[in-house]
Amino acid sequence: MSLEKVKYKKFIWPILIGLIIWLASPIKPASVSMAAWHMFAIFVATIIGCITQPLPIAGVALTGFVFTILVGLVPMDKAVTGFGNKTVWLIVMAYCLSRGFVKTGLGRRIALIFVRLFGKRTLGLAYSLVGVDLILSPATPSNTARAGGIVYPILKSLAQTFGSDPEDGTQRKMGSFLTYVEFHGNIITSAMFMTAMAPNLLAVSLAKTLHVTITWMGWFVAGVVPGIISLLLVPYIIYKMYPPEVKDSPHAKSWAEGELAKMGKMTFAEKVMTGVFVLALVLWILSSVIGIDAATVAFLAVAILILCGVLSIDDILHETGAWSTLIWFSILIFMANELNDLGFIPWLSKALGGALNGMNWGLVLAILLVFYFYSHYLFASGTAHVSAMYAALLGIAIAAGVPPMFAGITLAMCGALYSSTSHYASGPATLLFETGYVAQSDWWRMNAILGLFYLVVWFGIGSLWMKVLGLW
Repeated sequence: MSLEKVKYKKFIWPILIGLIIWLASPIKPASVSMAAWHMFAIFVATIIGCITQPLPIAGVALTGFVFTILVGLVPMDKAVTGFGNKTVWLIVMAYCLSRGFVKTGLGRRIALIFVRLFGKRTLGLAYSLVGVDLILSPATPSNTARAGGIVYPILKSLAQTFGSDPEDGTQRKMGSFLTYVEFHGNIITSAMFMTAMAPNLLAVSLAKTLHVTITWMGWFVAGVVPGIISLLLVPYIIYKMYPPEVKDSPHAKSWAEGELAKMGKMTFAEKVMTGVFVLALVLWILSSVIGIDAATVAFLAVAILILCGVLSIDDILHETGAWSTLIWFSILIFMANELNDLGFIPWLSKALGGALNGMNWGLVLAILLVFYFYSHYLFASGTAHVSAMYAALLGIAIAAGVPPMFAGITLAMCGALYSSTSHYASGPATLLFETGYVAQSDWWRMNAILGLFYLVVWFGIGSLWMKVLGLW
């Protein structure tokens, strides 16, 4: 057998920077313990490894985990407790739940129904694709799977039906516009729901270490107004900035009807999937009222799908994205918790918060949000960025006097919105950019404009809405 490929050269920067920090312990702040400093060095090396990716992110995290134990910073008995984090298991079960949409064909059916209803014009097609993303996002924590596994195949079929293909230079007829709208629709829905992408749930877990508890319903209510504004305006803004050559799509409806006819009537499996999805949504919405944890709801939904035969145990075991997430997510949360327990995060927050002492907390939060948003140009992973900065920035905001829940939610939502920076900013960005429908110059130019739009809508209008909600 051949060996698996490991990009050993990409270990250089994580190891080098980790060693520099480790060996700089003689000049560390006096109030930071040696254990905290060494944990910080390992954490930084792990995050840089997640960026350079000599191995997939789960492999990088596992390497950092093993090193932490080998040097004696944390005993194994304590370290493995990180794999019992309920937020991690919420993601794993939600991945399995989303697999049901693909396996049963329900995701494709929903997409085709939207195309049939709203597809007479190209702009209507764009809104229909965003609508599909909106419906599926609460139960699909992989925004890459949502964009690439469900929406893009429909998008590509539509574009090619109208003779729009990057291989023959006709991408601007329709495909470029639809692809770019889907990218931004995916960003907006990812920001609207706590369970719409894995980094959101990582942020929620990190917030909890600072005693800020963000619920599913609390997140949704805070994001619904800026989310709806964005969903309504962004496709139209893109239509004006980047118009398709084909404005009308009279054949889209008949194409969708033909595809639906091939699928036939809804199967029993699709009906069960629909019922379970609705049940999960209702329970997530009411979880804080009826006292059922969000992770429990996810487990319940998957158990019903298994009992009804919609999913099999093999389906669960082959959901590789879920088990990869279980590894890296658990380890990153474990490391972040250790940094907090060992006193590093409290020290950093106090030190930086003291430097901002006397500054208006609204201005502090604005500076942190802009910094957090635009620093994503340095990252190719939302997970790595949230892991590296979210807890520290939240701690600084709280130390500066920003109401904790307000700071926690706005910074968490920023973790989805900053994907609008570059073509490598996230999984959906890379996937959709590599289709060849949108040129890199167009991608960056329009992202610069829409990035400003998101800052105004989500952190300007959104902050006013959160004032109405009493979050500050």
